[in-house]
Amino acid sequence: MSNKVILVLLDGLAYETAQQCMGFTQGLVEQSPTKKCRATLYKLQCELPSMSRPLYEAILTGVAPADSGIVHNHIIRSSNQQSIFSLARRAGLSTAAAAYHWVSELYNRSPYDALRDRFTDDPEQLIQYGIFYHQDSYPDSHLYLDAEWLRRHHDPDFLLVHPMNIDDAGHRAGLDSAHYRNTARHSDTYLSEYLLTWIDAGYQILITADHGMNGDKSHGGTLAEERDVPLYVIGERFSHDPDAAPRQLELCGTLCELLGIEGHMKPVATALLNQGLNKGLNR
Repeated sequence: MSNKVILVLLDGLAYETAQQCMGFTQGLVEQSPTKKCRATLYKLQCELPSMSRPLYEAILTGVAPADSGIVHNHIIRSSNQQSIFSLARRAGLSTAAAAYHWVSELYNRSPYDALRDRFTDDPEQLIQYGIFYHQDSYPDSHLYLDAEWLRRHHDPDFLLVHPMNIDDAGHRAGLDSAHYRNTARHSDTYLSEYLLTWIDAGYQILITADHGMNGDKSHGGTLAEERDVPLYVIGERFSHDPDAAPRQLELCGTLCELLGIEGHMKPVATALLNQGLNKGLNR
């Protein structure tokens, strides 16, 4: 058990699709409470608008789009909020991300320059070690390999893992399509190749989504299928309380607590945490 944390952000994954198609991850939910690799699933309602770049910012800073100013996907600038990356760096922790290039734009340098930014190895950046991609069809299988390479080579305290194929499938075929559901199944299979390794290494793991998907092959509005997303938590430092009701804006603060970051002033999903273990491990 350690303070190291992995956040897996499955872009565009609706809650019901996760329940029905994430077979390996759902299998961890069905594990006995005494099992080390037990997971618990919660339903989150995403912030509005239910769009990617605003919700990357919401998840990673704990600030709603109307307050962050990142209100749609075409605002290309660096974040002006304290993020999990800036707070981790301030606390002397190391950071890494295998993620879509908008994450690089928000927390490292904007606009994204593929030749400069795709492979990032710069201790002065908020995301010190990164492998970023800029095509929505970039294979999830490759993305998970990128993440595991970063983990093995740099051993970061905080690692963001952000595959895009589920969202891409939704835009191509819509929520109620075999292509969308099968892409979720495939991403779960790729993820299963690494989850047990991460669990055995003592990581606290959160698996969630920015937003869901609708039948119009889009998202951005208020439909339940656009707003309801999964949150799986895996690790001994979670309470696994079935009655916990986390909010999307509480994820950043919860990550800070797991990392042992003090004085972060972010909202926390307190009921998600095993208070006795976290009190003992926090710095």
